[in-house]
Formats: sequence, C-alpha cells, structure tokens
Amino acid sequence: MSTDRFAKAEMGAWVGIIGNILLAGVKGIAGFFSGSQALIADAFHSASDVAGSFAVLVGLKAAKRPPDKDHPYGHGKAETIAAIVVSVLLLVVGIELAISAVKSIWHGSVVVPEWYALAAIILSIAVKEGMFQYKFRLGKRLSSQALIANAWEHRSDVYSSIAALAGVGAAMIGGKLGIGWLLYMDPVAGAVVALLVLRMGYRLVLDSIHSTMDHVLHDEDANPLIRAVQSVDGVITIDELRAREHGHYVIVDVKISVNPRLTVAEGHTVAKRVKKHLMQRFIHVADVFVHVNPFDPGFPYRPQEARVGEDTSTLLQ
Repeated sequence: MSTDRFAKAEMGAWVGIIGNILLAGVKGIAGFFSGSQALIADAFHSASDVAGSFAVLVGLKAAKRPPDKDHPYGHGKAETIAAIVVSVLLLVVGIELAISAVKSIWHGSVVVPEWYALAAIILSIAVKEGMFQYKFRLGKRLSSQALIANAWEHRSDVYSSIAALAGVGAAMIGGKLGIGWLLYMDPVAGAVVALLVLRMGYRLVLDSIHSTMDHVLHDEDANPLIRAVQSVDGVITIDELRAREHGHYVIVDVKISVNPRLTVAEGHTVAKRVKKHLMQRFIHVADVFVHVNPFDPGFPYRPQEARVGEDTSTLLQ
C-alpha cells in the first residue's frame, strides 16, 4: 500500500527479530547452565521466531514493489507467502521439540533446574506478550497477514513459556522434596511446548493458504462499500459489486447504473467519482473497476417484445 504502511510493518518485523535474538540467548544460556530441557526447548522456539521474522521482512519488501507487467495487481500476496513460510517453520520446530522431549524422557536424563531458569521464563512471558500485543494490533491496523501470523508466533511462545514454567517449577519442587517423578515434569513440559507449537503452526498454515486464494468479501464486509458507492452523486443504483481480497488489500469490481441521457464523458466522470471515493474512504482498497450501465427501470421485467424497436438514439443525448 503506502510507503508509511510498509515502514511501520518493517519496523514491527525488526522489533520481533531483535527481541527474539535477545530472548533466545537469555533462555538458551539459562537453560544450558540450569539443566532445564523445557527452557532449552523454549529457547529454540524463540530462535525459530527469528527466522520467521526474517521471512516476514522479506515478504514485506517483496510486497512493497509496485505493479508491473507480470503483476498488474501488485505484489501484495508476497506477504501471505511469507506467512506460509512462518507457519511451516513452526510445524518443523514443533516436530523437533517433540523428538527432543521424548528422547529426554526415554533416557531418563533429568536434572533439577536452577532458580534462574524460572527468572528467565518469567522474563520471556512478559516480553513475548508485549511483542504479541504490539504486532497483532499493528498487523490489524495495516491489514498485514504476515505481521498477524508473526504476532501469533509470539503468543505461541507465551504458551510454551507457561508450560515450561510449570515443568521447571514442578521439577524444582521434586528436587527439593525428593519426589523423583516430578523431575520428569521438565522434559514433559518440553513435549507440551512441542504440541502447542504444532497446533499453532497447523492453524496458521490453513489460514495462510486460505489467504493466498482470491475470494469475495462476505456481505457484512462488502456492505460498507455498497453504501459508499450509493452515496456518490450520479449513481442511480448498483447492479453488481464484487470485492475480492488480494493479499493485504481489496480490489473492487462494480457495475453502476446512471441516467441514460448522460453523455459518455459524463458517465465516465461518475465512474471516476466512484473510484476516487472508495479509494479515499477505505485504505485497504487498492483498485476499483467501474462499469457504467444506462438505468432502465423496466429491465428485466418488461417483456422483450416491448423493448424491440425502441428509439435508443436519444440515450446519449
């Protein structure tokens, strides 16, 4: 869309990249020295978010390119493709985390995590929730599917950190009270993290694939467009309006009826007013195609024979 839109979206992607790098480092170091399998898995989750944020950034830069001969409607779907990359990445990471957790449980390689593992997890939850709120609201405001998908990555990291918090806490209690089976709660939490990541990745893949296909807006979304066209001076009625999503923006095809005695130039002027009004009022509307018809109050109810022989030479007078 506009240069300002892409600047804000890219800033959001960079916030995610920097934040995830810092969190992955903190959780990775704390998990390694504390011996927490759940925290190490959570660190890898944050590290995967870095790659996801880079994918979003690449998609945003591609979508910023203006329309060309091969892409007359622009490159807006590049953002949706980036969202698919992020979603698939979540699935791959979820599988890897699940395998790692099962191996730890199977081999009985469990230890009592240190106290600073809890501190790292609590910090991660607070930072990730803040990043989710920031990116989700920004993505909604900018109508960016890639930013919204990346925001949900941060929310999935919050859930995984909560699971890690429960696992680490239970393992520490088990070590303190000498309850052996509680020590396994740490790798079990890692398995729970993997399931959460897989669930989130699966849902985002379906949403992203749906967004790659052009589909008509539902009535509740198209009605504001219809009312806006009806308010334009010179439009008598709307014969048909189709608004289809194309990546982060919408393309509108509308057929309007005008006074049949208008000249071609006057009808064209009404069409230009319709296009200008829609694009100024709705920031997500990227282009509008207007077809002008002469208004006929009897059509299609008048019998065909009643219209045969009518003098149509005056329609353009």
